[in-house]
Amino acid sequence: MATVAIVNSVPVVRSLAAQKPIRSATKTIVSRRGTGTVFPLGKPGPREGAPVLTPSVKLLTRVEELRLLSKAEKAGLLTAAEKFGLSLSTIEKLGLLSKAEELGVLSAAADPGTPSILYTLSLFLLTLGPICVYIVPEDYSWEVALQTIIAVLSVIGGSSAFAASSLVSTLQKSN
Repeated sequence: MATVAIVNSVPVVRSLAAQKPIRSATKTIVSRRGTGTVFPLGKPGPREGAPVLTPSVKLLTRVEELRLLSKAEKAGLLTAAEKFGLSLSTIEKLGLLSKAEELGVLSAAADPGTPSILYTLSLFLLTLGPICVYIVPEDYSWEVALQTIIAVLSVIGGSSAFAASSLVSTLQKSN
């Protein structure tokens, strides 16, 4: 379908296909989750309000629910720590809790992304050792020593990161 208009005694043919689309009365704003929200044109969009908060992780409550301190006591970990020279008074004197708070260790333990980051780190470290042994040649004794040191540190670090990932994940789970 075309419309004909006479302008200055010259006929002009306008096609409907060439016309600009009519602006709709609404616009769609897509949120992160993929759901669409429709707001009328000329009206203000969504307001910047308080951010949606995820339920906070209560670490001490989870430690109590899981009875971790009782299990550590039965396993003899507290006695071993005291023999090593690490007691509650030593922790207090050294200021380890305030230092951990400054470094963000406690907030990281409550962050939902921490277990996956620690798990990824553990996989990286556990694969680093064998890769180093494969790549580094064994022509000199210092190269063998380097392989050994990197392999041992990778196993210790990877295992520790995996254990920390599992612990933090368990502490963050809610019943």
